[in-house]
Amino acid sequence: MKIVVIIEKGKDGTFVLFTHNLKKMLIWGDGNTVEEAKEDFDNTFKETIESYVDDNEEVPKELINPTFEYKYDVASIFNELDYINISKFAKVSGINASLLRHYKKGDYYISKKQVMRIEEALHKIGRQLLAASLL
Repeated sequence: MKIVVIIEKGKDGTFVLFTHNLKKMLIWGDGNTVEEAKEDFDNTFKETIESYVDDNEEVPKELINPTFEYKYDVASIFNELDYINISKFAKVSGINASLLRHYKKGDYYISKKQVMRIEEALHKIGRQLLAASLL
């Protein structure tokens, strides 16, 4: 089963990862970086499985051999990829640079349409990078 894990940057600058589509539970991890939060999440996931085994309970099917799909909120992706120049990214995405800066801070609501525009621009840049060849 695919488990969606949301990556969010908290107001204190730390990152929190949490499951999005599990039916009966929430599994989460946190850390000062995304990598630390992923490690904590992995440990929490393993401990959750161990608790079922230790209590002689059946492990829920959704937790058996899952694949994790990590998804960032907008503020977190820009903070994780802090080398992205917001002004230049604004031109690629067609979104006002000032508005993007607020999205990066996490202090403005972002519509689904705007999220899709940002994701499309990120993918466009990714395709450009993948197509680049060096001598």
